[in-house]
Amino acid sequence: MSTSERLIESTRELLWERGYVGTSPKAIQQRAGAGQGSMYHHFAGKPDLALAAIRRTAEEMRARAEEQFSAPGTALERIRAYLLRERDVLKGCPVGRLTQDPEVMADEALRAPVDDTFVWLRGRLAEVLAEGRDRGELAGDLDPAATASTVVAVLQGGYVLARAANSTEPFQQAVAGVLGLLAGHATAR
Repeated sequence: MSTSERLIESTRELLWERGYVGTSPKAIQQRAGAGQGSMYHHFAGKPDLALAAIRRTAEEMRARAEEQFSAPGTALERIRAYLLRERDVLKGCPVGRLTQDPEVMADEALRAPVDDTFVWLRGRLAEVLAEGRDRGELAGDLDPAATASTVVAVLQGGYVLARAANSTEPFQQAVAGVLGLLAGHATAR
Protein backbone atom coordinates (compact mmCIF):
# COMPACT_ATOMS: atom_id res chain seq x y z
CA MET A 1 0.00 0.00 0.00
CA SER A 2 1.38 3.39 -0.98
CA THR A 3 2.04 6.12 1.56
CA SER A 4 -0.91 8.19 0.32
CA GLU A 5 -3.19 5.14 0.66
CA ARG A 6 -1.95 4.47 4.20
CA LEU A 7 -2.61 8.10 5.08
CA ILE A 8 -6.14 7.97 3.69
CA GLU A 9 -6.95 4.67 5.39
CA SER A 10 -5.52 5.87 8.71
CA THR A 11 -7.55 9.06 8.48
CA ARG A 12 -10.71 7.09 7.71
CA GLU A 13 -10.20 4.94 10.80
CA LEU A 14 -9.42 7.91 13.03
CA LEU A 15 -12.37 9.96 11.80
CA TRP A 16 -14.67 7.04 12.62
CA GLU A 17 -13.10 6.51 16.04
CA ARG A 18 -12.38 10.10 17.14
CA GLY A 19 -14.07 12.55 14.80
CA TYR A 20 -12.39 15.39 12.95
CA VAL A 21 -11.23 17.43 15.95
CA GLY A 22 -9.82 14.34 17.66
CA THR A 23 -7.89 13.35 14.54
CA SER A 24 -4.60 15.20 14.65
CA PRO A 25 -2.04 15.16 11.84
CA LYS A 26 0.39 13.52 14.28
CA ALA A 27 -2.09 10.70 15.03
CA ILE A 28 -2.65 10.18 11.31
CA GLN A 29 1.09 10.03 10.64
CA GLN A 30 1.68 7.62 13.52
CA ARG A 31 -1.08 5.26 12.45
CA ALA A 32 0.01 5.41 8.81
CA GLY A 33 3.68 5.00 9.66
CA ALA A 34 4.42 8.12 7.62
CA GLY A 35 6.40 11.23 8.37
CA GLN A 36 5.17 14.80 8.30
CA GLY A 37 6.98 15.42 5.03
CA SER A 38 5.24 12.47 3.39
CA MET A 39 1.84 13.66 4.55
CA TYR A 40 2.35 17.17 3.20
CA HIS A 41 3.89 15.83 0.00
CA HIS A 42 0.63 14.01 -0.83
CA PHE A 43 -1.93 16.34 0.79
CA ALA A 44 -2.15 20.11 1.33
CA GLY A 45 -3.09 19.59 4.98
CA LYS A 46 -5.51 17.90 7.34
CA PRO A 47 -8.66 19.22 5.59
CA ASP A 48 -7.44 17.91 2.21
CA LEU A 49 -6.61 14.51 3.67
CA ALA A 50 -9.89 14.37 5.61
CA LEU A 51 -11.80 15.14 2.41
CA ALA A 52 -10.07 12.26 0.60
CA ALA A 53 -10.88 9.96 3.53
CA ILE A 54 -14.53 11.04 3.74
CA ARG A 55 -14.97 10.62 -0.01
CA ARG A 56 -13.46 7.12 0.15
CA THR A 57 -15.70 6.14 3.06
CA ALA A 58 -18.76 7.48 1.22
CA GLU A 59 -17.81 5.62 -1.98
CA GLU A 60 -17.40 2.35 -0.10
CA MET A 61 -20.68 2.83 1.75
CA ARG A 62 -22.48 3.40 -1.56
CA ALA A 63 -20.82 0.39 -3.19
CA ARG A 64 -21.77 -1.91 -0.30
CA ALA A 65 -25.36 -0.66 -0.34
CA GLU A 66 -25.59 -1.02 -4.11
CA GLU A 67 -24.65 -4.70 -3.81
CA GLN A 68 -27.91 -5.32 -1.96
CA PHE A 69 -30.03 -2.84 -3.94
CA SER A 70 -29.10 -4.30 -7.32
CA ALA A 71 -29.24 -7.97 -6.27
CA PRO A 72 -32.01 -10.21 -7.53
CA GLY A 73 -35.21 -10.43 -5.51
CA THR A 74 -38.19 -8.36 -4.55
CA ALA A 75 -37.81 -4.80 -3.35
CA LEU A 76 -38.41 -5.87 0.24
CA GLU A 77 -35.90 -8.72 -0.02
CA ARG A 78 -33.23 -6.33 -1.25
CA ILE A 79 -33.99 -3.71 1.41
CA ARG A 80 -34.05 -6.43 4.07
CA ALA A 81 -30.63 -7.63 2.90
CA TYR A 82 -29.32 -4.07 3.12
CA LEU A 83 -30.72 -3.49 6.62
CA LEU A 84 -29.64 -6.87 7.98
CA ARG A 85 -26.11 -6.93 6.56
CA GLU A 86 -23.24 -7.17 9.01
CA ARG A 87 -22.32 -3.82 10.57
CA ASP A 88 -20.15 -2.60 13.43
CA VAL A 89 -23.23 -1.16 15.12
CA LEU A 90 -21.57 0.12 18.28
CA LYS A 91 -19.07 2.18 16.28
CA GLY A 92 -21.96 3.78 14.40
CA CYS A 93 -22.21 4.63 10.75
CA PRO A 94 -18.88 5.99 9.49
CA VAL A 95 -20.68 8.61 7.39
CA GLY A 96 -23.57 9.29 9.76
CA ARG A 97 -21.22 9.94 12.66
CA LEU A 98 -19.67 12.80 10.71
CA THR A 99 -22.97 14.71 10.91
CA GLN A 100 -22.37 15.04 14.64
CA ASP A 101 -18.97 16.63 14.10
CA PRO A 102 -19.34 20.44 14.13
CA GLU A 103 -16.05 20.96 12.27
CA VAL A 104 -17.15 18.72 9.40
CA MET A 105 -20.61 20.28 9.22
CA ALA A 106 -19.15 23.82 9.27
CA ASP A 107 -16.84 23.11 6.32
CA GLU A 108 -18.80 23.03 3.06
CA ALA A 109 -16.21 20.85 1.29
CA LEU A 110 -16.14 18.24 4.09
CA ARG A 111 -19.92 18.28 4.53
CA ALA A 112 -20.67 17.85 0.82
CA PRO A 113 -19.75 14.14 0.47
CA VAL A 114 -21.69 13.38 3.67
CA ASP A 115 -24.80 15.10 2.34
CA ASP A 116 -24.31 13.61 -1.14
CA THR A 117 -24.15 10.13 0.37
CA PHE A 118 -27.43 10.50 2.22
CA VAL A 119 -29.10 12.10 -0.81
CA TRP A 120 -27.90 9.13 -2.89
CA LEU A 121 -29.03 6.59 -0.28
CA ARG A 122 -32.52 8.07 0.04
CA GLY A 123 -32.79 8.30 -3.74
CA ARG A 124 -31.60 4.75 -4.33
CA LEU A 125 -33.94 3.35 -1.69
CA ALA A 126 -36.80 5.33 -3.25
CA GLU A 127 -35.95 3.77 -6.64
CA VAL A 128 -36.05 0.26 -5.17
CA LEU A 129 -39.35 0.99 -3.41
CA ALA A 130 -40.87 2.53 -6.57
CA GLU A 131 -39.76 -0.51 -8.52
CA GLY A 132 -41.49 -2.76 -5.98
CA ARG A 133 -44.64 -0.63 -6.11
CA ASP A 134 -44.62 -0.62 -9.92
CA ARG A 135 -44.22 -4.42 -10.03
CA GLY A 136 -47.16 -4.84 -7.67
CA GLU A 137 -45.05 -6.08 -4.73
CA LEU A 138 -45.92 -3.03 -2.64
CA ALA A 139 -49.15 -1.09 -2.17
CA GLY A 140 -49.91 1.45 -4.88
CA ASP A 141 -50.27 4.29 -2.37
CA LEU A 142 -46.74 3.84 -0.98
CA ASP A 143 -44.72 7.07 -1.17
CA PRO A 144 -41.22 5.85 -2.13
CA ALA A 145 -39.40 9.09 -1.23
CA ALA A 146 -41.01 9.48 2.19
CA THR A 147 -40.57 5.78 2.94
CA ALA A 148 -36.90 5.89 1.89
CA SER A 149 -36.29 8.84 4.21
CA THR A 150 -37.95 6.90 7.02
CA VAL A 151 -35.75 3.86 6.42
CA VAL A 152 -32.57 5.97 6.49
CA ALA A 153 -33.72 7.87 9.60
CA VAL A 154 -34.53 4.63 11.43
CA LEU A 155 -31.19 3.11 10.48
CA GLN A 156 -29.20 6.16 11.62
CA GLY A 157 -31.33 6.49 14.75
CA GLY A 158 -30.75 2.81 15.49
CA TYR A 159 -27.01 3.46 15.54
CA VAL A 160 -27.51 6.32 18.00
CA LEU A 161 -29.73 4.25 20.30
CA ALA A 162 -27.28 1.33 20.22
CA ARG A 163 -24.31 3.55 21.05
CA ALA A 164 -26.22 5.22 23.90
CA ALA A 165 -27.16 1.82 25.37
CA ASN A 166 -23.80 0.23 24.53
CA SER A 167 -25.83 -2.63 23.11
CA THR A 168 -26.78 -3.72 19.61
CA GLU A 169 -30.31 -4.58 20.78
CA PRO A 170 -31.87 -1.12 20.14
CA PHE A 171 -30.43 -1.15 16.61
CA GLN A 172 -31.83 -4.62 15.96
CA GLN A 173 -35.23 -3.53 17.30
CA ALA A 174 -35.23 -0.44 15.07
CA VAL A 175 -34.41 -2.52 12.00
CA ALA A 176 -37.05 -5.13 12.91
CA GLY A 177 -39.57 -2.32 13.41
CA VAL A 178 -38.96 -0.67 10.05
CA LEU A 179 -39.02 -4.06 8.32
CA GLY A 180 -42.38 -4.71 9.97
CA LEU A 181 -43.69 -1.38 8.74
CA LEU A 182 -42.45 -2.13 5.21
CA ALA A 183 -44.02 -5.60 5.31
CA GLY A 184 -47.35 -3.89 6.06
CA HIS A 185 -47.13 -2.35 2.56
CA ALA A 186 -46.46 -5.67 0.83
CA THR A 187 -49.20 -6.99 -1.39
CA ALA A 188 -50.35 -10.60 -1.43
CA ARG A 189 -48.57 -12.42 -4.23
